[in-house]
Amino acid sequence: MNKTTLVFGASLKPERYSNIAINRLLDNEIEVLAYGMKKGAIEKVEIDTDLKDYKNIDTVTLYLNPKRQEEYYSYIISLKPRRVIFNPGTENPEFYSMLKENNITFEVACTLVLLATNQY
Repeated sequence: MNKTTLVFGASLKPERYSNIAINRLLDNEIEVLAYGMKKGAIEKVEIDTDLKDYKNIDTVTLYLNPKRQEEYYSYIISLKPRRVIFNPGTENPEFYSMLKENNITFEVACTLVLLATNQY
C-alpha cells in the first residue's frame, strides 16, 4: 500500500520533531515529501518551500500550530490525502470539521509513536 507522507512544517533543525519524523519515516522505508519555510535537505528529502501539486499523498502529518494552519486548509484538502495526522500541539477542531466535510480522515496522534508501535 502507498504510504507516501507529506511532512508539513518540516524543519532543518535536527532537534525538531518534524526532522526526527522524516528520519523515522525513511527508516521505515516510507516515501517522504516535505514542506517547510527554509529550503534544504534532511537525508535525501528536499524541503519544498513552495506549494506543489503533489499526487498520491496517503498521509499529511502536521507540524504547524493551529493558527499557522489556517492559510493551508484549502491546499491540504486539495491534495486529497487519505488522512491527516495532528501531532501534539497541532490540534485544531476547526480543521477537523473541514476534513470531515471532504471525507478525509484525521488522527490526533504522534507520528513518532505511531511508527514506534507499528500503527502507522
